[in-house]
Amino acid sequence: MTDGAAVFANSFSWPVRVYWEDTDAGGIVYYANYLKFMERARSEWLRALGIEQGPLQRDHGLMFVVVDVQSRFLRPARYGDLLQVTCEIEKWTRTSLTFRQEVCRAGESNDRELLVSGSVRVACLDSARMRPRALPDALIKQMRVSGESDAE
Repeated sequence: MTDGAAVFANSFSWPVRVYWEDTDAGGIVYYANYLKFMERARSEWLRALGIEQGPLQRDHGLMFVVVDVQSRFLRPARYGDLLQVTCEIEKWTRTSLTFRQEVCRAGESNDRELLVSGSVRVACLDSARMRPRALPDALIKQMRVSGESDAE
């Protein structure tokens, strides 16, 4: 197993506004919706790198699926809050990526209040066979920080 935190793209942050549909009757974000927010941040991170998941599956027979999630809920988000959801690669193997993710309430003066922290492991699968597949070298190159060496 290789620790990819130093070689992959830096932390990515995605803004999320809490809407009424995200909350329970008390105006508090329903716990499962934090996973949706984290998913959106990972998808937008890929998109920012020029990687679209639809063409990956259609043209290359490759897909990412969540295989493990760990989360810690520290404080609630409420209706109307503006959140920042971050993701960065913590570890990687030939067939999976583990993301460290945080959901923070955005403050007035760039202060951030940590609400949820988590770890999400996604596996790279052959979409026809639904079996693990090695991350293609071209995909790994797209994820690297510009200027980093390809040697490991």
